[in-house]
Amino acid sequence: MVLAAGILTVFFAIELTTALAINSIALLADAGHMLTDLVAMFMGLTAVLLAKRGSTSPSRTYGWHRAEVFTAVANAVLLLGVAGFILYEAFERLGDAPDIPGVPMIAVALAGLIANAVVVLLLRSHSQQSLAVKGAYMEVVADTVGSIGVLIAGIVTVTTRWPYADVVVAVLVALWVLPRAIALARAALRILSESSPDHVDVEELRDALRAVDGVTEVHDLHVWTLVPGKDMVTAHLTSSRDSALVLDDARAVLTARGLDHATVQVEPPDTAADCECESQNR
Repeated sequence: MVLAAGILTVFFAIELTTALAINSIALLADAGHMLTDLVAMFMGLTAVLLAKRGSTSPSRTYGWHRAEVFTAVANAVLLLGVAGFILYEAFERLGDAPDIPGVPMIAVALAGLIANAVVVLLLRSHSQQSLAVKGAYMEVVADTVGSIGVLIAGIVTVTTRWPYADVVVAVLVALWVLPRAIALARAALRILSESSPDHVDVEELRDALRAVDGVTEVHDLHVWTLVPGKDMVTAHLTSSRDSALVLDDARAVLTARGLDHATVQVEPPDTAADCECESQNR
């Protein structure tokens, strides 16, 4: 991520300077998205380092793992803001599109494609294990599409002198970014709201735990995601069978579904009833 951030920083400076020099909104849109790539990279790197560092504070029993989830929300908000700004600027240019030189657009777009391709290769293998890295990876992939759009706009401008190629590509880049920003925000907010993961069928899991030999009831079953790749489970099982044997069988059920981070409590029937009454009184 450090190497990727260095590459993006250099290219961002080149793209922003060129966009301002030739007054290209398509290049400015791509530079704005490149800026979000950089912010995502630095925030993601910080979040990953914090998560690895952990915390010595008794008040943070999960350490800093959620830092990358908050980072993903910030990235999504930033993406939405950039897309909205570009759409506004494109609308302002309708009917009065400036004459944009196409050759600098082509040169910068080709350089951007190379830079983005290198960064994508650097981040791809880690994008499924970390939401922070995934956010940065998604933004770089989207920016690659933006560079292709700028390249096409440059070619159209050089060959046809059509003044709206720059504006059209800027709008397409913004529309390309919007659904990805929304998807990233939805994934992060799902984790923050402690909803059950998409890949876990909670009712099927409840039935599987209830089918464990000796278990008569499953209650207080909760499944949530701390960060991508780290799903958490808590469950209370009512059973008159030896608790150690029930616990082993229950953990086997959970492990088979990729739920290794689990807290399982085995209760005799009378204790479970007492707990349920106490819960209702509260």
